[in-house]
Amino acid sequence: MKLIAWNCNMAFRKKAEFILAHNPDIAVISECENPEKLKFPANSKLPNDILWYGTNPHKGLGVFSYSDYRFQLLDCHNPNFKNILPIAVTGGKLDFILFAIWANNPEDKDGQYVTQVWKAINYYEDLIKETKTILIGDFNSNTIWDKPRREGNHTTVVNKLSDKNIFSTYHKYFNQIQGKEEHPTLYLYRHENKPYHLDYCFASNDFIEALETVQIGTYQDWTALSDHKPLIIIFNI
Repeated sequence: MKLIAWNCNMAFRKKAEFILAHNPDIAVISECENPEKLKFPANSKLPNDILWYGTNPHKGLGVFSYSDYRFQLLDCHNPNFKNILPIAVTGGKLDFILFAIWANNPEDKDGQYVTQVWKAINYYEDLIKETKTILIGDFNSNTIWDKPRREGNHTTVVNKLSDKNIFSTYHKYFNQIQGKEEHPTLYLYRHENKPYHLDYCFASNDFIEALETVQIGTYQDWTALSDHKPLIIIFNI
């Protein structure tokens, strides 16, 4: 099972071919236009299922199946957390819960980025299990920006998920330490000298045990398309 998370920097319809070249089963695309605007080129492979959420038709969170997997947004979805979507994934080799994430909610005065993830994983605590659980997308966060007196910083998110045996696939695969990542997923303003690691796939330990490869797109290959680079994960399932 191959998952790709990418903040496409809008206009996914014009960029989907570059993601499709990697043959994902599921793609989680931040800053994606709504389905009515997704007019893909005539020769494009079309998704078998789409789940989209957002208030701006040009810039929401899209989840695409290019396989047998099908999506259902769970009734427990709390719109206060906007683009953090609890999704039942069925129809493939394995049914599981997927949290598609684009952590960006300017209306929340407590914090629009990692605070959203912190609030969500506490709100959905009973849904986030030690098995068959994946949280993936643009978290807009990193340990380097931790505010020690704020309860919901990046480190507390990582630790709370770890308590449930849910871990970052990138950090497990490359044996990296949070905050000292060697592979950036964002180049601020597309400047090569401003690299950050903000995109993640956290997976329960059953998925971690089946982890085959993790790849992050390079600056050279993707900067013309977006400030973010895709995170590509393969599980041997």
